[in-house]
Amino acid sequence: MTVPRTLPFFLVDVFADEPLAGNPLAVVPEADGLEDDLLRRIARELNQSETTFLLAPTEPDAAARLRSFTPAGAEVSGAGHNALGAWWWLAESGRLGPLGEGLALRQQLGGRLLPVAVEARGGRLAAIGLTQGEPQALAEHPEPAALAAALGLRGDDLLPGPRTVSTGAPHLLVQARDRAAVAAAGPDAARLLAELHRAGAQGCYLYSLDPADPEAAAHARFFNPTVGLWEDPATGSAAGPLAWHLASRGLVPASGELVIEQGHALGRPSRIAVRLESNPDGSSRVELRGRCVTVAGGTLHL
Repeated sequence: MTVPRTLPFFLVDVFADEPLAGNPLAVVPEADGLEDDLLRRIARELNQSETTFLLAPTEPDAAARLRSFTPAGAEVSGAGHNALGAWWWLAESGRLGPLGEGLALRQQLGGRLLPVAVEARGGRLAAIGLTQGEPQALAEHPEPAALAAALGLRGDDLLPGPRTVSTGAPHLLVQARDRAAVAAAGPDAARLLAELHRAGAQGCYLYSLDPADPEAAAHARFFNPTVGLWEDPATGSAAGPLAWHLASRGLVPASGELVIEQGHALGRPSRIAVRLESNPDGSSRVELRGRCVTVAGGTLHL
């Protein structure tokens, strides 16, 4: 006879300073021993853009191992809101011990060990910083006119040079002529999926350089039909590549912090902070930073 098992779960609003803002994430601790099929079914049941499961690490230098799934069952491994929200919950719940003035840890994510900074002031949680993978500029899209059509836009709505860039997850960065063109996009999922495959990309980050907030560097929307996501209100795994991409073209400083705004089309405006560091050897460090709010908790009865 199968013995019923209960599992706690939590909902965390990522890139948010108040409840019901930012990008919601489901976090399921104590997930060791669960079969992959069950992880996917739980993610489908919780029905957030991503559900992150917390497991014991298999690498000695890691503080935790994370696995994240979309409701469609696709496993994603970029260090974005899926990881940031999970580490916020770990720190807030006391699972990491006393915070002091901050902690420097490592996470096991998608077969990689990546640094995590838990920022605290006087023992109180202030922010989470996630170092993403080394930036890589990959393929340019071979036919921008077809890409524009897949996004429901005219050819002159897009600027030349859409390129796939990865800091752990390859996303196609597509510059629109202005914020109005970003807002006007109405992608055809099947056509966009085909164009993403042509560029070796997972998702499409459509952006312009005329944000609503003058303190931001870019205004963006994110579409990812490859993992069953229609639109995401805040995408850290795409914001990091975009920040590095803009710096590589001299549009923002190579070192420093910038903000990318997203989520306006969904009524959940989000501000994604990215810190860039240019190293003497020519490499770059990309760190995603943000705050979260835990808004709900419950129990799964399996």
